[in-house]
Amino acid sequence: MQKRLTVLLLSLLVSATSWAGDMPTYLALTINPALSKGANAVIRTEETTFTVNSPKSATERIKIAVTVLNEEGKRHARLVVPYDKLNKVDYIKGAVYDMLGKKVGTLKTSEIKDYSNTSDFSLYEDNRVKVAALSTPSYPYTVEYEYQTTSSNMLFYTRWAPLDGEKLAVEKASFQVTMPAGMPLRYHEQLVPTKATVKQEGSQQVYAWEVKDLAPIERQPYGPPFHELVPMVSTAPGAFEVQGYAGTLETWKSFGEWQNKLNAGRDQIPEATKQQVQALVKDLPTQEEKIKAIYQFMQNKTRYVSIQLGIGGWQPFEASMVDGKGYGDCKALSNYTKALLDAAGIKSHYALIYAGDDNRPVLKDFPNSQFNHVVVCVPTAKDTVWLECTSQMADAGYTGSSTGDRYSLLITPEGGKLVSTPRFAAMDNIQKRAVQVKLNAQGTGVGEALTYFTGIQHESRKGVLQQYAPEEQLKWLYRNTQIPAFEIKNYTLEKVKGAPEVKEKLQLELPKLASVSGKRLFITPNLMNRWTSVPATDESRKQDVVWSMSFHDVDSVEYEIPAGYKAENMPKPVKIASAFGEYQAQVQMQGSKLIYVRQLTMHKGRHSAAKYMELVNFLKQVSRADQQQVVLAAETT
Repeated sequence: MQKRLTVLLLSLLVSATSWAGDMPTYLALTINPALSKGANAVIRTEETTFTVNSPKSATERIKIAVTVLNEEGKRHARLVVPYDKLNKVDYIKGAVYDMLGKKVGTLKTSEIKDYSNTSDFSLYEDNRVKVAALSTPSYPYTVEYEYQTTSSNMLFYTRWAPLDGEKLAVEKASFQVTMPAGMPLRYHEQLVPTKATVKQEGSQQVYAWEVKDLAPIERQPYGPPFHELVPMVSTAPGAFEVQGYAGTLETWKSFGEWQNKLNAGRDQIPEATKQQVQALVKDLPTQEEKIKAIYQFMQNKTRYVSIQLGIGGWQPFEASMVDGKGYGDCKALSNYTKALLDAAGIKSHYALIYAGDDNRPVLKDFPNSQFNHVVVCVPTAKDTVWLECTSQMADAGYTGSSTGDRYSLLITPEGGKLVSTPRFAAMDNIQKRAVQVKLNAQGTGVGEALTYFTGIQHESRKGVLQQYAPEEQLKWLYRNTQIPAFEIKNYTLEKVKGAPEVKEKLQLELPKLASVSGKRLFITPNLMNRWTSVPATDESRKQDVVWSMSFHDVDSVEYEIPAGYKAENMPKPVKIASAFGEYQAQVQMQGSKLIYVRQLTMHKGRHSAAKYMELVNFLKQVSRADQQQVVLAAETT
């Protein structure tokens, strides 16, 4: 069989070379098995050339060929090129090749689709994308694209990461940046096998990087985010200009000075609004109460919409416009909130931040635009109050999973200053639950569960309250209530005013609360919070272990057991501790009541790969303890 396959492959190669004259460039059979193993696609070649013409403009040309090995790799055959008022697409070319490397199609202009890239909550955006997709009926095949863009938004330079997804390999990729005289390139290298080569070509400096034979990288369970694991080069300007606003990015201070230019004169509000604010806070005794009152005034008066037009992507609309129209994006609403605080004599700062659950760390020693959002920072004598200005339901001072535990760039009168936002400890993110259950001799029961969620643990339910109608809220509760069998007879979800907290109350029917065997009832006392996810054993772990959230869970379940039953078998108290957290649980009889109490505390942190098996063993013990049963037996007369 192997011999016949070899003959077949040789005949295919002979056929291929008869029309090409030599080995086809994109012959799929020549891919090194070490690269194709575990891959859905292989980048055969990628060339990125970034040419800075001046502080005002640059061009970027990308040529890439990708061999798609299977259906899951098909997304790599799709080209998406974003553009807007400040970034133009000069051209797009493309071709597709079969498994032998024979060209079987060319991208036509009519096949390049143009779509709006405007978000659902946007009022004005000029973001658009050009999309091309080439393929053949059978795998593997290779697509080749070449395109060029021209940018007049020189706040941003290119970030090069050829291995941009899991189950992707790279045969060869190169990155070249050409800088004009007097404009040295600022760059940051991550995991690149060889450092930059720099050479002089006339008056220009050329910086170059190259990688070869990058096998697929797969994140390990509880490992670092993918972007930390791959070779990457980030580049940034020294001097730059965007639509007449010139600045430098060599320090965080100078970045803030540029933002101050954009903000200058845009913080004026009508006199009538100033008087409203002053009257609102006149009789409030503390700075904190005044901040909360002004924040709620802003929330009640405005709504969030996205407005991204040219320099408007970084420059806020005037506070007077927000005051009159009642809407704005994160920049405009933050600038407006700052103006309201100014009217009350309260000092605050416009603050740039990277918002999102992925929490990409800021490169502190590489000043550049690493932010996607704006909030307000209010220093006080006691603490610093952070204000998220795009939400009508957010609480003053609460940063949460979106903007907590990361760096923010304060835009002070003196320029930019990098500071950290609050870090959440386990006791900031609490789930505290008390359950009352009545069990009958048939193994069924009814119950009532009252749970308080605080901090990050309250966010999902706050979102449900904010986004869903009651019938959709109920569906969400069914999906997210962890009881083996149950029916919700009634529920309430309530956001606690002025605090990052949600109260949930469930009235439950429990048709399979206990298993019945003769005169015995078998019950798992941990009704609603059993840990079931345990990662696989891996003694050869390579990646760091990342636990991404601190939290503290307390569950107390009180069972009223049927008359005539007593505990025949009870699990012993469990207490476990590790570098990752602590767990304890115990169950006991108090008269006719079975009382179960469980606590689990987990600590956010990053650990060496050697600690992975400690995490696995800890979670195994927690899972095992959560499944322990109590045996109740009917007393014989």
